[in-house]
Amino acid sequence: MKFYFHTSPNPMKAALLLEELGAPFELIAVDTFKGEQHQAAFLSINPNGKVPALDDNGVIVFDSHAILLHLAAKHGQFLPSTAAGHAAMLSWLMFIATGLSPFSGQAVHFLHHAPEKLAYAQNRYLKEVERHYRVLDERLGVSKYLAGDEYTIADMALWGWANFAGYILGEKGLSDYPNVQRLMTEISARPAVARALALKDKVTLKQDFDEETRRALFPQNA
Repeated sequence: MKFYFHTSPNPMKAALLLEELGAPFELIAVDTFKGEQHQAAFLSINPNGKVPALDDNGVIVFDSHAILLHLAAKHGQFLPSTAAGHAAMLSWLMFIATGLSPFSGQAVHFLHHAPEKLAYAQNRYLKEVERHYRVLDERLGVSKYLAGDEYTIADMALWGWANFAGYILGEKGLSDYPNVQRLMTEISARPAVARALALKDKVTLKQDFDEETRRALFPQNA
């Protein structure tokens, strides 16, 4: 398998599952700060020009949540064992895929990277991120994991952005959401998380957020 990777939250979700599975893969860095995601070679893998992507022996999968579903089904792991659990897993996975993830991404953009400070946009996306965490916190107040009693790919999807929550929520991090924090603490203690985080040391990526990076990440704004 070839895993197209960056150290940002969405690729880290897929990285965690790969490390949980112990599946061998080739790590291929895509330096999004330099615009490598727009090169023809990568667009042939993901026409949307986003990471992560996976070439699973010729089977191409892109989008972090699609990769989670693909690998979990292929290996028969980290999926609930009951129909009710499976339905809950899908529901919470999609809640993260269509809610927490994009709202978090927009919050990061308007809080940290927009060329001008737009109070309405900052408030809109921050409040939506907070609302999603409240919904998640309520769920985790009555359920050990998002899908019930089993650790699944829905929890891994949550970890990707929740591990990055301080960049949006500030120094308080997840302290307003103790049940989410409880789950993140548990997941972060798993050996697979340490291995996933260690992937950052295996790649060399641009760190400076300069004008080149702005053009690479937001070319539609040019």
